[in-house]
Amino acid sequence: MTNVRLSTTMGDIVLSLDEANAPKSVANFLTYLNSGHYAGTVFHRVISGFMIQGGGIDTNMRIKPAPHRVENEARNGLKNVKYSVAMARTSDPHSANAQFYINTVDNAFLDHPGQDGWGYAVFGTVVAGHDVVDRIGRVATGAQDVPREQIVITSADVVPSV
Repeated sequence: MTNVRLSTTMGDIVLSLDEANAPKSVANFLTYLNSGHYAGTVFHRVISGFMIQGGGIDTNMRIKPAPHRVENEARNGLKNVKYSVAMARTSDPHSANAQFYINTVDNAFLDHPGQDGWGYAVFGTVVAGHDVVDRIGRVATGAQDVPREQIVITSADVVPSV
């Protein structure tokens, strides 16, 4: 398992990535992380009692280029439970690129086969910073579930196991 620290303006979140069950999703995430893609992105979508989403939009609310897509691995047996991290995507099941979300509650309806025959691929879990995830999940939001105050990922780094 590879551990990643997302340093945010609300505190640190440490993710443990599951290469054994989601090798393509983890490799994709690490490609973006190692390129510096996540630094300066925001949690741009927060839905209380559901999830927090980030990794693809900068502080000017512009979508960052994210050319690498990953095959949907939602059949891997990992579940969209509280504090799991999964690939965000459009209605195209294989459209996930840099954006990810962290479940703030159990969201079994996102598991394979989901509502569209595919589901959403979980590739890790939060192992530290649960309080930070919870605080982000409760922020005030405006139109399109965008937080009223920006929550910025200032850096993202591979770290030793916690």
